Amino acid sequence: MTLLEVKDLKTYFDTSKGLYKAVDGTSFDLDYGEALGLVGESGCGKTTCALSITRLLPKEGKIHGGEILFEKTDLVKLNDNEIRARRWKDVSIIFQGSMNALNPVMKVGDQIAEAVVFHEKVSRKEALKRAEELFELVEMPAKRINNYPHEFSGGMKQRAMIAMALACNPKVIIGDEPTTALDVMVQAQILNLLEKLRKELRMGLILITHDLSILAETCDKIAVMYAGKIVEIGTVDDIFMRTGHPYTQRLISCFPNVGKEKILPPAIEGVPPNLLEPIKGCSFYPRCHMGIPICLEIEPESRELGGKHFAACHRSGEVSHE
Repeated sequence: MTLLEVKDLKTYFDTSKGLYKAVDGTSFDLDYGEALGLVGESGCGKTTCALSITRLLPKEGKIHGGEILFEKTDLVKLNDNEIRARRWKDVSIIFQGSMNALNPVMKVGDQIAEAVVFHEKVSRKEALKRAEELFELVEMPAKRINNYPHEFSGGMKQRAMIAMALACNPKVIIGDEPTTALDVMVQAQILNLLEKLRKELRMGLILITHDLSILAETCDKIAVMYAGKIVEIGTVDDIFMRTGHPYTQRLISCFPNVGKEKILPPAIEGVPPNLLEPIKGCSFYPRCHMGIPICLEIEPESRELGGKHFAACHRSGEVSHE
């Protein structure tokens, strides 16, 4: 059953040089208890998608078209007060870089309690009790709610941010690169925690990252973004075993294979297009090793490759799966 459905979302930024089309016609859906990975290079529109869903865009950003249906209610059409009431209660976000997301002069428990009091209309004492329960849920001692952010390690701050995101029992959590700046062992702990909470609480999870390897163990399906659009979407097996887009293939090939010769994988040549300028044909064409003349003239439509596996490529059936 569909919990969240994003339809043809267009989010642009008004700059001194013109409209920057950060997200330009993106569509995907999320079921109850499902985990979706949103992956792509920096600047492809992943974070803008998250900020659009939560309506936390900076003043320069505006949704120019599309729908964001949460349990059939279009979040795009809600006014500021209506979306504020739904934020954290229906949809919450774990921001990238917990070190900068927490108020340094407030105890962490007070910051969590603040959100609970606003949305649940309970006393401060009850809200602090909820904060203690949340700390235990994310596997931290309840007494640590009385500490300030500087008294926490990076991993503990990220757990505190997860606790804050869970404060009002949301149905969807968006993790915007939640393991950035953490060491490998702590990354694994945080990802395992998110997976455990998702299954126990039956939440929808959108995990944003530039690292495809993270998504293989934690997500049910993956959406690959490039230049503000989703160029491929499918199950984890579809993406890794039946790759349908050359960009996805190149992303996968950028990771070393521990079972093969120990050499540095090749990088993807070139740079993403300038989204301030109109793009003719396929946006990936200048960097693609499979480009043909039609790619330069006509933008490829998303084609079904089987089941719920789609790819926007004129040669999607010819991509190597090795």
